[in-house]
Amino acid sequence: MSTYTMSGSPRLPRSGPRALLRRTHLDEHLPVDRKLSRVYRIGAALVGLGLLIFGVLGLTRNIGLFATHDETVWGLNTDGALSWLSVVVGLLLLAGMIKGGNFASTLNMLLGMAFILSGFANLAVLETDANILNFRMQNVIFSFAVGLLLMTFGMYGRVSGRLPHDNPYWRARNPEAGRDAERRHQLVERRRRELSARARRTRAEAEREESPHHT
Repeated sequence: MSTYTMSGSPRLPRSGPRALLRRTHLDEHLPVDRKLSRVYRIGAALVGLGLLIFGVLGLTRNIGLFATHDETVWGLNTDGALSWLSVVVGLLLLAGMIKGGNFASTLNMLLGMAFILSGFANLAVLETDANILNFRMQNVIFSFAVGLLLMTFGMYGRVSGRLPHDNPYWRARNPEAGRDAERRHQLVERRRRELSARARRTRAEAEREESPHHT
């Protein structure tokens, strides 16, 4: 159940972080949903394409799977394992770009968190034999930057205490309010159609009344 601010705006639900990953259907026929899905697709495409190119360039250099010498691509150290991992993650993000919607949003957030955790983990093993991905400090910084970028794209329009009521994630967290809003929208549309029909009838009657005066 959601809580509300003093102004009536919904806060994040009490269910905590798991609610951020709750499956929500985005209807891309609706303007708000379509805009959100476009942002998620763009984030996944940009990062996915960059990682895929980085991985392929690393593979073309025939670097050993766990090489420890300074072999760089775009100023970042790499080896065979990191190159293959980059290709796999890049393809996964491109699949998210194709799928779009809530899937792309959740994928961006999860992989963003994975990149940040990877940054911390590899920072801890720099200059040790456990550094199997041949990370250097620039790789750690890159991992943090990509993680934050992916999480920003994934959380766009999803994590806020003041989501608009036509937002799909607000509707999912507040189903009763969402149904009430939908009923109000239907009533408004029905009233609009009735007024429009009444206006057409009034014009038609006025035209019939005026027609004898013009003959």
